[in-house]
Amino acid sequence: MTLSIAHLGPSGTHAETAAIVYADWFWKETGETLSLCPYPSIAQTLLAVTQGQVDLAIVPVENSVEGSVTFTLDTLWRLDKLQIQQGLVLPIVHALISQASSLEAIQTIYSHPQALAQCQEWLDKFLPQAQLISTNSTTEALQHLEANSASGAIASPRAAQLYQLPMLACPINDSPDNCTRFWVLSLRPSPGGNHTSLAFTVHDTPGALVKPLQVFANRGINMSKIESRPTKRSLGDYLFFVDLEADTHDPGTQAALAELTHETATLKVFGSYNILPAGNGEESSLVL
Repeated sequence: MTLSIAHLGPSGTHAETAAIVYADWFWKETGETLSLCPYPSIAQTLLAVTQGQVDLAIVPVENSVEGSVTFTLDTLWRLDKLQIQQGLVLPIVHALISQASSLEAIQTIYSHPQALAQCQEWLDKFLPQAQLISTNSTTEALQHLEANSASGAIASPRAAQLYQLPMLACPINDSPDNCTRFWVLSLRPSPGGNHTSLAFTVHDTPGALVKPLQVFANRGINMSKIESRPTKRSLGDYLFFVDLEADTHDPGTQAALAELTHETATLKVFGSYNILPAGNGEESSLVL
């Protein structure tokens, strides 16, 4: 049986690498194969699952340097039917790819906003005069190289190999330990695991945020992350994304979530899951 998994494309993105690593793990665990389906944006990658075009989607959710991928969080809140099946952590290596004769000849750099931000110190040092232009993905940035020899793109070394383009510098990411966490999502119920992710809004009253957080503290549930995002309804109106070290299948967690419904205005639980560690050996070579 073959299932399909959507990822940010075109071929050569870090998201595709994550999909390849997950597909290999999935085949070893279930004996089922996954076919990879590239989409032009994170939002369309997630929409493909909700619209029944694919069975699964894999999207970046957090980078060790730049923090949360807000495109993912905002879209997940809006769609809210999706459930996390698995977490995946991968090392990320960026390369400067260009047909220019030298770094000094490059006037414009294209890449995904996250990649540009993860290489900002390097760019400030070696290409301070270059104009930075955002693209939907790191691989999409490569499309600009053929028409302009004074342009460069930040993408994976694997993408340079796939499209047979020269790398002028690698690695150029500011942190050598640069990693990105991905989520695999589908419409199926989450399988359970030692991590739970949810989001909520609170009532507009004094101490409104303290009460839901106290629910976790009272039950000894460790909260590993909390982040606010604007609801986009009005200035100063926020929703909160929370990661817990807990499993929704556990009675104590179920009781906490039941209590949480009374302390929040809107509560969305995206499921419990386990996280595959950063790849090593053959899997790491895919990221490079």
